[in-house]
Amino acid sequence: MKIGYLGPRGTFTEEAILNNLKIEENDLVGFPTVYDVIRAVEKNEVEKGIVPIENSIEGPINATLDMLAFETEISIEKEIIAHIKHNLIGKLKTGFQDVEKVISHPQATAQCRNYLRENFPNVPVEAANSTAEAVIKASKSDGKAVAIGTKLAAEIYGLVILAKGIEDFEDNLTRFVILGREQPKKTGFDKTSIVCFIYEDRPGSLLQILQEFSFRYINLTKIASRPTKKGLGDYCFFIDMEGHIEDEVISSAIKCLECKIRKVKILGSYPRGK
Repeated sequence: MKIGYLGPRGTFTEEAILNNLKIEENDLVGFPTVYDVIRAVEKNEVEKGIVPIENSIEGPINATLDMLAFETEISIEKEIIAHIKHNLIGKLKTGFQDVEKVISHPQATAQCRNYLRENFPNVPVEAANSTAEAVIKASKSDGKAVAIGTKLAAEIYGLVILAKGIEDFEDNLTRFVILGREQPKKTGFDKTSIVCFIYEDRPGSLLQILQEFSFRYINLTKIASRPTKKGLGDYCFFIDMEGHIEDEVISSAIKCLECKIRKVKILGSYPRGK
């Protein structure tokens, strides 16, 4: 089985795969963006794809949510929760006073915002498509650029860790989801993700949705809104809940919602991460 992931080698996505799945490095296929990972699954270039969907510091990964809601019919098959430890990475003799640029993925730099403000207040931050790409760029610099990335990336690209655990909050977790075309069997420890599209913006629209879950004592683990791209004030709602689509309370709640609102898109019903 080939699994696509946000590459190149050395990203946090790759670390999450290697730490949580029984898969060989040769079966992983790196892609430059979340968009490319999802498209590769659609085109059958890979059988599965794994992408980040939410971080405990920065919240939802909007690129992933938008693709799942508006641009693909593949679904979530499994959830992986990984601890994220950010490292400042550079060449061996690089001192903090030598640094003229910090490179990383915007999610990574956002998760280390306070650290960067305290240690590199006047140093520009350059965005990269992934933390691994950032480490590669730092490896090709003259020693005046550093990257935020994984221990794995430092080892692969011949750099050293200048500072460990630089994230602003110690318990930094990221949810990754495996995407494909299969419907996982019910395990008893599941999660269902949906997107709700309303007819129009009016008072009580969100309450009308949430009541269906409240009446049935369904525990919601996430509620997030995203613009539908059709105009200001036009939003859809992403909802995660405990339980499987085969559970009577979940299926009945969704059926009632389908009668009340414009559309319910089921993103997946899958085993929860631990």
